[in-house]
Amino acid sequence: MGFKRVPQKYSASINEVTIGVGEKAIKLGGENVKPLYSFDAEIANAPKVGAEITDEGYDRTVASLAAYYEGCETIADIAKKAAAMPGADFLAVNLEGADPNGANKSVEECAAVVSEVAGAVDVPLVIIGCKNADKNTELFNKLADLLQGKNVLFVSCKEENYKNVAASAGLAYNQKICAESAVDINLAKQLNVLISQMGLKPDTYVMNVGSAAAGYGFEYVVSTMDRVKDAALAQNDAMLQMPIFTPVSSETWSVKETIVTEEDIPEWGSRDDRAVQMEVSTAAACLAAGSNAVVLRHPESVATISKMIAALV
Repeated sequence: MGFKRVPQKYSASINEVTIGVGEKAIKLGGENVKPLYSFDAEIANAPKVGAEITDEGYDRTVASLAAYYEGCETIADIAKKAAAMPGADFLAVNLEGADPNGANKSVEECAAVVSEVAGAVDVPLVIIGCKNADKNTELFNKLADLLQGKNVLFVSCKEENYKNVAASAGLAYNQKICAESAVDINLAKQLNVLISQMGLKPDTYVMNVGSAAAGYGFEYVVSTMDRVKDAALAQNDAMLQMPIFTPVSSETWSVKETIVTEEDIPEWGSRDDRAVQMEVSTAAACLAAGSNAVVLRHPESVATISKMIAALV
């Protein structure tokens, strides 16, 4: 007897969240099938890919990145070049320099950078805060006001600062926010519940359930995303039906495979190649596990993952 495949689609679906304005606005979520299961039902909103720059511009120690941005003298030039990467759907600005344990840039300095970027591009913007929740609260309050009307996504809103971020960026200025938890379905759901109790509607926030570079405890990420999607679709759990947003680049560009130079370990080969391979493998795995959007840094990574999505969805 021949095999008869039964499509696996669900009555429940992932919330649809819009980022940006105008013709270039993007929609995350909306699907009612497992990740990339376009053979079971149409996926209206394919996963999206973002190009990342930082408040310092880009990593000049990586030859291929330096070559791509050659001739860019201002942060506006860099933003335009990043937004023009083939396959990029949005631009992510990482304000890592704001971290009190790092450069400790002031809110005003960061606001000046973001203002210049916002004035230079017309693609959807994502603002990624530093690793300090208190500093992010200050940043997001200022930037949500500065970017009124642009429908920006602010990453991240954590348990330590969700009240302030949800109240200011989410409610006062009608921006989108990203709820970040630490690779645990219960923590993800708890934070979503808390944010919803603040009065935010389901289509106004996404979630980052955590990530890791491929090979670095990534099985925990995969299992968490899989459980989240299963609960959202099969169990119709409304508190886990937010699209998943994953800043892949912040993980992959901080591991030894992408940091160590060719001079230090010649047998590992080209650092540029290693960096791209780490980004691509991690992003592909995140998308297969359930991410609705990933952030990448290298133009080759952005192009490769974009092509993969187009081929599958």
